[in-house]
Amino acid sequence: MTKADKSNQIVNAMTIDVEDYFHVAAFSGVVNPSHWESRYPLRVETNTQRILKMLNEHGVKATFFVLGWVAQQCPAIVRAIVREGHEVASHGYLHQPANRQSQEEFYNDIASSKHLIEDISGQQVMGYRAPSFSIDTSNPWAFEVLRSLGFVYSSSTYPVKHDLYGTPDWPRFKHVREEGLIEVPIPTFNKLGRNIPIGGGGFFRLYPYWLSRRLINAFIADTQQPYSFYFHPWEIDPRQPRIMGISAKSRLRHYLNLNSMESKIHRLLADFNWSTMRNVYQLNGFNHDAGISNPEAIKERLSILG
Repeated sequence: MTKADKSNQIVNAMTIDVEDYFHVAAFSGVVNPSHWESRYPLRVETNTQRILKMLNEHGVKATFFVLGWVAQQCPAIVRAIVREGHEVASHGYLHQPANRQSQEEFYNDIASSKHLIEDISGQQVMGYRAPSFSIDTSNPWAFEVLRSLGFVYSSSTYPVKHDLYGTPDWPRFKHVREEGLIEVPIPTFNKLGRNIPIGGGGFFRLYPYWLSRRLINAFIADTQQPYSFYFHPWEIDPRQPRIMGISAKSRLRHYLNLNSMESKIHRLLADFNWSTMRNVYQLNGFNHDAGISNPEAIKERLSILG
């Protein structure tokens, strides 16, 4: 596809969830967060630098949902993301699923991540993505917590049926929640009433590239909506240390087609127009009473949630 072909295309959102290989939820049963520093060599900084180089080669700006723990361990990579003109957002602090936390635990995790990333980057953190898309019917109160902390948008729901996550009956497109927060779901392609996952990650590694490209084009043509894509730094790292003691399903999901992921990302960056979540979904101009910095006001909002 030539640059002329791309000139009339819709602009889509490129996003990266900045976490390391040992952070993934599938490994939570065998990897203890207390051992992250001592037992698992960091690879996220080098891999994120590689991603920054890829984006620069294609002239693409993206949104990086940074794990707070990573920001604390690797502040230089957060500064590099901002220096290159990208958007930083929050992926929480300890990569704990939102639907496995109490409201207080969730608040503390998100608040610490947001403040840390803002302090390091010097950039307002407007967006949040829950680990494993873990805002669902069990914890809709999470949107109110996010709003109370000054977030403008979330990209934390995936309207598909999946054994680990999914809100198949929730909206498929950008919408303003009743709490006043914008939610941008991970994209799906609807076929015969069923939502097919096409947002990136493991499904992108599973599908042949021609199929992903066809589904993305079909999504854009059918919906006239921008598309958003996500992946992780560890997905372009086939030499990452192997985690022992995990199930065969988790092993297949995590290590599938890591060797081909980087070349597929290059093709994706070349075939479509990309920008940040802020720009694509016009989030800069969205206004609500998000800047709630008064602790008493936050307590009052959260007390309503019980």
